[in-house]
Amino acid sequence: MEKHITNRLTGINYTLVGDYYLPDLIPSESAHEIGRFGQLRYKHLKSNRRTLYTELLSSGKLNAHLHNIDVQAQVMFDELVKVFAEKQGITEQLKAEHQLEWVGGMNNIHNAAKEVVLSELIYN
Repeated sequence: MEKHITNRLTGINYTLVGDYYLPDLIPSESAHEIGRFGQLRYKHLKSNRRTLYTELLSSGKLNAHLHNIDVQAQVMFDELVKVFAEKQGITEQLKAEHQLEWVGGMNNIHNAAKEVVLSELIYN
């Protein structure tokens, strides 16, 4: 039996270990750091979208996917916070004059923006 074979249909390489051929799963060379939104996406994929998770993991594209989602989500979050703050009149002047009101408003804005990002990008 040959030590190494390649499946012509999938392009996956296999190595003979004992009596079995095991796939050569090599981690991605470009490992990106994953932020909070990427980690939430990872948990969602692993728990609820197992087929997609397994496909991304076995093809070596999971880390790139999580990094891409993390970057998109952070940009979307930052833009939503800016837009929501402008619409609700949460300004630096309010921060200087009424700090507690500003903190409460920003907390509400962050929570609303996070919910939009989670529903649009993370859990979709």
